[in-house]
Amino acid sequence: MNNVSQILALVLATAALLLSACAKKPVRPDPAATTTGPATSGTTVTPEPVKVPSEQAPGTTLTARTLPEGAIEDENTIRGLLQPVYFDFDRSAVTAKERQEKIDAAVKWLKDNADKRMLLEGHCDWRGTAEYNLGLGDRRATAVQKYLESLGVDSKRLETLSKGSADAKQTGTDADWAKDRRVDFVILKK
Repeated sequence: MNNVSQILALVLATAALLLSACAKKPVRPDPAATTTGPATSGTTVTPEPVKVPSEQAPGTTLTARTLPEGAIEDENTIRGLLQPVYFDFDRSAVTAKERQEKIDAAVKWLKDNADKRMLLEGHCDWRGTAEYNLGLGDRRATAVQKYLESLGVDSKRLETLSKGSADAKQTGTDADWAKDRRVDFVILKK
């Protein structure tokens, strides 16, 4: 009888240990409390767009160029020059509409600027775990990369990066969240 109670105690202890070790869905931290959230002083710093002169400077041979409204240029990148590719919820397949309009424009830009490279930055809305969203952002960026390569773009000119849901809004409507499900085209200047 003593052996039965010892075996029962061992079985119960093992079961308790296994149940306590089961992973639970992680609780997402408050963005304001993370290093990627807004500054703790309550002010957010947004990068100032680089002002590019609209005319050639007198006495120079440098031709000026203008960026479209909303495009931001820094010393290494240009963001917002091309429209992002949007995705359906929890999907990484590029829709026909997004292929025709936006990826074709990216192919044209890459052909016209043969000395430039491009970063494909995958994003997700806030729903899902951080790990899952990093994977989904990567699948989205890779899907755009493979489509660009199928249209003749050299793979050496493309890089991918998943931001997951790091920049996603947690409040808003489904339409607001749909804007977070995208791949951004970032022009690499170096």
